Amino acid sequence: MSVLKHSSIAARLAASLIAVALVAGCATPPPADDKEAMADWTQTNDPLEPMNRAIFDFNLAIDKAVLKPVAQGYRWAMPQYGKDRVRDFLRNLRAPVVFVNDVLQGEPDRAMQTLMRFAFNTGFGIGGLIDVAEPGGIPYHDEDFGQTFAVWGIGEGPYLVLPILGPSNPRDGVGIATEWLVDPFNLYMDHIDRSWPVWTRAGVSGLEKRERLLDTLDEIERSSLDYYSALRSTYRQNRNAEVKNSLNPTGIR
Repeated sequence: MSVLKHSSIAARLAASLIAVALVAGCATPPPADDKEAMADWTQTNDPLEPMNRAIFDFNLAIDKAVLKPVAQGYRWAMPQYGKDRVRDFLRNLRAPVVFVNDVLQGEPDRAMQTLMRFAFNTGFGIGGLIDVAEPGGIPYHDEDFGQTFAVWGIGEGPYLVLPILGPSNPRDGVGIATEWLVDPFNLYMDHIDRSWPVWTRAGVSGLEKRERLLDTLDEIERSSLDYYSALRSTYRQNRNAEVKNSLNPTGIR
């Protein structure tokens, strides 16, 4: 029953994101003869901007009231050594998902690296609390289903702001739902009917990421005339760089 419930949540999330993508696909672009407006439309890729801005404002209010203060408290209270252990542990938990995406992207060498990292860090790094693989010459890399879909030739679709999760697009949104559905940790916790570790992990992951982005997001907000537009541009540039790395991780393909 728990697995079915878990699958249902992920399926509903994916269906909702696909529905949004279909709605976005019906948005009307500017006239083709207005080259400046068409160029801006293509560059921003944000036909749902009014809805996205409303969700962005909601997310910003939640962030300023809850998420940012908690992240600041975490930074103040947790020594760097402790933050490193949290990061290493979370990375190790994601290793099976990264391995699957390496395989699906046709990267056997990177898949073997991920598998070896998981084995070494789990066996010799106190269950993944200490990254012993990187000093041993096996560097960390990350992959997700959104990147895998990009390698398969699936377009990103329009820019999309998700509640709480923030900047995204339909392809990456479906990728998030896919990861939630197939992550071995989530599946095992569902199997033993324990949902709190799944939500605790998600919360700690969000906290760890928000703490890492404290300075970056503050600088973007301070230096931009329009925080929404600046964050949209930054997200799309960073995400495109990640996708290009997935398409050509060695610089050879």
